[in-house]
Amino acid sequence: MTAFASATAFADAVPFAAIVEETAAHVPAREALLDAAMGPGRTRKSSEAIRAGRLPAEGLAFSAMRPDGSLVGTVRLWNITAGSKDGATVPALLLGPLAVAPDTQGTGLGSLLMRHAIAEAAAHGHGAIILVGDPEYYARFGFLAEKTAGLAMPGPFEPRRLVALELVEGALDGAQGVIAPTGRFALEETAAVGLAA
Repeated sequence: MTAFASATAFADAVPFAAIVEETAAHVPAREALLDAAMGPGRTRKSSEAIRAGRLPAEGLAFSAMRPDGSLVGTVRLWNITAGSKDGATVPALLLGPLAVAPDTQGTGLGSLLMRHAIAEAAAHGHGAIILVGDPEYYARFGFLAEKTAGLAMPGPFEPRRLVALELVEGALDGAQGVIAPTGRFALEETAAVGLAA
């Protein structure tokens, strides 16, 4: 198993913001930040088709908050299957979207969010993280296209931009097929809350 730094190891890396677990109160500001950072076309991406109607993986949605309570960054991870091997599905996580407020770009906040998300995913016992993004940027975190050679996204995608990081060595070896969502549906969570009330 590959060693990953504790998520708390990065706590002082960006002094103007703290990374916390996302709450429902963060969601409106998160959506506004994503609209500003990625534009209106963000909901038409293949990754969004996997996330639509689902909840992030348990304990793996994070917000970067300023001391005044304003949200300046976000990252989420989602439960998926990374195709299958030997007749069994391969569990993994899909990371994204990752975004920071325009006035914090170049401060290291995006890297801090990535490292925090990776460390937390490892701490939760997950085997691999997949994302669609700039391979040159994500290579610094250990993400490689070689790990996704047998995988595809539902809908159009650029194969070179489909990259993965194994948290457990060999987790994606031999995985082939289309990436699919496996996480909880948002409506199931809403119904569970209603029944508990």
